Amino acid sequence: MPCGKAYAWKSAMNLFTDFDARIKTALEQIDLVKEKRSEVDFGRIAIEPPRDPSHGDVATNAAMVLAKPLGTNPRALAEIITEKLKEDADVADVSVAGPGFINIRLSVGYWQRLLASMIEAGTDYGRSAIGAGKRVNVEYVSANPTGPMHVGHCRGAVVGDALANLLSFAGFDVVKEYYINDAGSQIDVLARSVFLRYREALGEKIGEIPPGLYPGDYLIPVGQSLARDYGVKLHNMPEDQWMPLVKDRTIDAMMAMIREDLDALNVHHDAFFSERTLHANGAAAIRTAINDLTFKGHVYKGTLPPPKGQLPEDWEDREQTLFRSTEVGDDMDRPLIKSDGSYTYFAADVAYFKNKFDRGFNEMIYVLGADHGGYVKRLEAVARGVSEGKAKLTVLLCQLVKLFRNGEPVKMSKRSGDFVTLREVVEEVGRDSVRFMMLYRKSSEPLDFDFAKVTEQSKDNPVFYVQYAHARCMSVFRQAKEAFPDLDVSPADLAKAVAGISDPAELQLVAKAAEFPRLVESAAQSQEPHRVVFYLYDLASSFHAHWNKGKDQVDLRFINDKNRESSIARLGLVYAVASVLKSGLAIAGTAAPDEMR
Repeated sequence: MPCGKAYAWKSAMNLFTDFDARIKTALEQIDLVKEKRSEVDFGRIAIEPPRDPSHGDVATNAAMVLAKPLGTNPRALAEIITEKLKEDADVADVSVAGPGFINIRLSVGYWQRLLASMIEAGTDYGRSAIGAGKRVNVEYVSANPTGPMHVGHCRGAVVGDALANLLSFAGFDVVKEYYINDAGSQIDVLARSVFLRYREALGEKIGEIPPGLYPGDYLIPVGQSLARDYGVKLHNMPEDQWMPLVKDRTIDAMMAMIREDLDALNVHHDAFFSERTLHANGAAAIRTAINDLTFKGHVYKGTLPPPKGQLPEDWEDREQTLFRSTEVGDDMDRPLIKSDGSYTYFAADVAYFKNKFDRGFNEMIYVLGADHGGYVKRLEAVARGVSEGKAKLTVLLCQLVKLFRNGEPVKMSKRSGDFVTLREVVEEVGRDSVRFMMLYRKSSEPLDFDFAKVTEQSKDNPVFYVQYAHARCMSVFRQAKEAFPDLDVSPADLAKAVAGISDPAELQLVAKAAEFPRLVESAAQSQEPHRVVFYLYDLASSFHAHWNKGKDQVDLRFINDKNRESSIARLGLVYAVASVLKSGLAIAGTAAPDEMR
């Protein structure tokens, strides 16, 4: 470590990565570490912000995790480490707390250089290379194409989309995929429901929709289009002739409706995979997948004991072709081919996974509703069996969303009659409110969504509070133009003016923005996009608090028409905060408005 010299700033622009390197360099220079270097694991060292900012800017557990393998006491080792760190000119102060935690306070010059790097990076600040271009398939929504999207689909749509955005920002090569469940009995029921609407469009009185068919009015236009294009031709055909025609038309219409619903939510997939392709050509894809599992020793003929509780529809007390999934982590073996020779629904899951694996994906994420909790082990077993342990499959479950209006439950829909559509929610409160609030709780926890609260213009409405912070940042630039009409500064100009930022309150705001790269990496690694919006709320809160200080202390205001230099320096600080807010909101899939109306 250069004694008494500040490090040259690295392009990574990650405060915590930088100090991870500095602390490890200091450790390498300690004699005790040199003697026992092969016995210590630097991978357990954590560099993080202290829980209490008054303790410092950076904290590390290095002495705590290395003391035992080095055969010393954590506090004593911490004292040795602090002496080394004091040689770094970017360290203003370093102290030992409790049994051996090390707290570091950084120099003003370090914060200024960090701020300059933020300004230069703009909305690329926080981007990471931890993904190293690794291909990841994120499959989400995948609702049956039997009607409009309802609010139950909404949370998974937002979580999946935001997670994909987050992984892309962290350097992964992400494909957003939608699996179209366009095979099976529910599609037959849908086609019969549309055929009834077709007969209605021809002038027939159909009366009440029979039980078991889809009653929604959204099927009326599909029936009308069939009547317009085919006249009475379909009516005169037997079911086995009109069924495929009606199926194709209906699935196309439903997927067009679903795409429009998702577009309203700012959700756009890269790939749509049709389940029917797995059943094409005599179910060749499914047969190939089962043959592949058989070759790997995972398939046998046998019977299954009856499961506890209610019997599932596909259980048979006869010999079937089974996947030996208990050998790859499942809690029971799974049927692939029924005794009558037909394929199970699970067999299509196997073929679909194999298709993804064959497309070059070694990491796959499925975002499913909480009602699919029972599928987790079997899907993980499929991944191990098909890929022979080479692929990683993660299932993220999204808990239910309960809708309220001023605290009262909302249950019925104007459009569908029995559920609330996604489109109705977006049209009432706006897609930004929907997306942000769907992320404002961990997906594994239930979410209450109150129409009244998400439209409030107050601190209690997180999406308003965060977007208002960005709008305020933009208003500072408009104020600067009014105060200095000839002002024309580029990010490079702002980066050169950071020497004017030295007030402790301003440096705290820099420190909060500097947490973004670490937040991006940790949220991507844990696959928890909700952490991004939590952070944005904290950053917005810090910005609003500093704004309010300027009301009482003129010298802290961002724009001072009597001091051009300090105004330009503070514009740089505002630019950095605005860039982080904009990047974070983009990950969440929401807008960063220049002004609030």
